[in-house]
Amino acid sequence: MSLSNVKPLNDRIVVRRDASDEKTKGGLLLPEQAKKKPQRGTILAVGPGKMDKKTGERHPMQLKAGDKVLFTSWAGDEVKQPAVKEGDVLIMHEEDVLAVIG
Repeated sequence: MSLSNVKPLNDRIVVRRDASDEKTKGGLLLPEQAKKKPQRGTILAVGPGKMDKKTGERHPMQLKAGDKVLFTSWAGDEVKQPAVKEGDVLIMHEEDVLAVIG
């Protein structure tokens, strides 16, 4: 599966999680199990927006591809990509994003 083929639906976004810290502040290397998954990432793709069931209108997305975001720790579903060096991606709802980081 290539990321260029992934088109999120409705109010979903595709996010690549930032790399986790390799070392502690004191300089100790962290084993893979001790690393926390970062709650930051970059948006790769954005859906067209949520459809209002009553009016049939689509609400535009506030986010766009390329935005750096901070999201909740339980956000999204992880999509494994073994053939891609940049790592796995998350597919989540726009409402799981807490802030855009500048």
